[in-house]
Amino acid sequence: MTLTCATQADGENLVDGLAAEGPAAAPRSNGELVFKAPWEGRAFGLALTLVDRGLFTLADLQAELIIAIAEWEALGQSNEEYEYYECWLVALERLVDRSTAVGLSDIDQRSEQYVARPHGHDHDHAHDHDHGH
Repeated sequence: MTLTCATQADGENLVDGLAAEGPAAAPRSNGELVFKAPWEGRAFGLALTLVDRGLFTLADLQAELIIAIAEWEALGQSNEEYEYYECWLVALERLVDRSTAVGLSDIDQRSEQYVARPHGHDHDHAHDHDHGH
């Protein structure tokens, strides 16, 4: 997946502003960000877009991420590998909840609606070409 990087007002790349080491460091391979699934890249991009738009700061995101990771560790699951972007998503949801009129209950309700939709829900089949369904 290619990531187009947002920049801060001073021209610094937002990805460069992320911690390279420590609890808030994003997974990397050979210096490149690594996403196991498309949703991880989307959550990452959404968070940086909201930072770029001024909804919250990169420091706010990193602080909330560290809290989410610490909470995961406090659950006593330290023998399991934590999923970084699940913690990232928790941090993002909390920041959006505090920074906008959209609350966590709104996000949960919309998520449940999307999960409940049947496969192919967003695809119009009123066309004349076949592509396997």
